[in-house]
Amino acid sequence: MIAKALLQARQLELSLRPSYPREIATAILRYGAMVGAECEHLPEASRCMDLARAEIQICDREDRSFPSGRVILADQLTGGKGRFLRHWHAPAGGVWMVLTLANTLLPEHAALYPLAAGVACCETVRHFGLNATVKWVNDVLLGGRKVAGILTETVSSSRGGEEFVLIGIGLNVNNTSFAPELRNTAASMCEFSGHPFDLTEIAAMLIAKLSWNIGLLHYTEAEHLAADRGLDDDRPHPLIASWRLLTDTIGRRVRFGFNVVESAQYTATVVDVDPCGHLVMRLENGDLVTESGGEIMYL
Repeated sequence: MIAKALLQARQLELSLRPSYPREIATAILRYGAMVGAECEHLPEASRCMDLARAEIQICDREDRSFPSGRVILADQLTGGKGRFLRHWHAPAGGVWMVLTLANTLLPEHAALYPLAAGVACCETVRHFGLNATVKWVNDVLLGGRKVAGILTETVSSSRGGEEFVLIGIGLNVNNTSFAPELRNTAASMCEFSGHPFDLTEIAAMLIAKLSWNIGLLHYTEAEHLAADRGLDDDRPHPLIASWRLLTDTIGRRVRFGFNVVESAQYTATVVDVDPCGHLVMRLENGDLVTESGGEIMYL
């Protein structure tokens, strides 16, 4: 069922990008075509990230290549975890998945994978009529509450040292019951729309949006290589431009920390993201700081 829905979502995706000439939009989708080319749907899993790691190890032992772009979906997770091993509540009713990509991008382009996933997830929620925003790096919010979380990890294959990027995504769709500690900070699409959604349609649209935005990363890298230029030229990366249109982070006063929940380091006002996706902030004394990692909390 997901294969048929994904085919329809991919076809729709092309019509949703009118600002791109048809031949360029087609090329971008071709670059991202590996995303979801293989898709497995499970009724339950402990953690999709762990399944992806195990599959890479199996391929190593059997001397086989792992299929880049493979997606694992689960109806519910029993051991979901977010950053810093924080528990991720993942009951039936949400979209829980991991996308595994062979990392073939140059480091400066690969660093934008987390932003690409956040843009794709936010665009998916907006496609279904809800005014989602993305908070740096890639938390997706509805009414200031978290509707989706994304965790990006890397793992190296023992078979030639190939590096894989694992993008885990949890999207609250029809689930409306949250753990007590999350009731004021978590949200679901159903809660904001007042009606349930077709989970297969949501998952297919999310994979199609990932296909577009990751294809955009690869297409832009190819363009830059052909022109012998990097990310620090005057032209903004199209993915950064998309992120700016979706975010409510710029101009916000925030607390910043590597693990801001446990230990905030300082407060500042967000100025922008730079061409590499790094967060640029102004401290209270007027100095500018740029952070490539960590997390923020809105004040």
